[in-house]
Amino acid sequence: MNYRFLLVILVSLFIFPGLNGQSRAKKFFVTGIVTDANSNPVEGAMILVDNKNTNKQTDKKGFFKVKVQPDAALISVFTPATGIGEAMIDGTAMLKITLRQGEISFKPAGTGSQVSDESVNIGYGSVRRRDLSTPVNRLDVRDVRYASYTNMYDLLKGAVPGVQVSGTKITIQGITSFNLSTEPLFIVDGVEVNSIADIKPIEVESLEVLKGAAASIYGSRGANGVILIKLKSGPDLRR
Repeated sequence: MNYRFLLVILVSLFIFPGLNGQSRAKKFFVTGIVTDANSNPVEGAMILVDNKNTNKQTDKKGFFKVKVQPDAALISVFTPATGIGEAMIDGTAMLKITLRQGEISFKPAGTGSQVSDESVNIGYGSVRRRDLSTPVNRLDVRDVRYASYTNMYDLLKGAVPGVQVSGTKITIQGITSFNLSTEPLFIVDGVEVNSIADIKPIEVESLEVLKGAAASIYGSRGANGVILIKLKSGPDLRR
């Protein structure tokens, strides 16, 4: 009996550590809140884990929840308008990340004062981390200053620096492209569209113009620049 009891103990020592290791190796959820420099929630920000896109975005309250591998170390949050912000995965119940235009809001220990040239995969290919902090032209179209515009072409021509508009032809200045067309890429609420002719400025919440490094997140499709449009929703439609 004593030998059998000893055998059971020995077998348990070999089996249960393995089971514990398996439980520790399970994925887990990381949650957080993303805000801008004025403490307003940031909606639609891309969520990356260890520099890889998760295809997750923040909601209207700036909240995100993403499942990560047990060895995950870094959460990054990105929008073309505000650049990239980061936080270490350290067991904090709710991560808080602030995005400030043109800068990286957190640098892991050991990176020094310079922005790293490490590549970040955000879904359209890999982009240098330095390029993700490139500022872009952004308009809050809800501002009363833009209420007099009746179509998007007049709005772009009259209110956005560096954009040339002739009729319905749009060219973003400073673009050098080998494409026959100079038409930029149009993204409306995250969806690529062929034209913005049917969109009225009164329906638009914000407009962003990307070129160069900032547009590189869209790969070759963004070679002529990118115009991002976010439409109003809910109560904003009445404004």
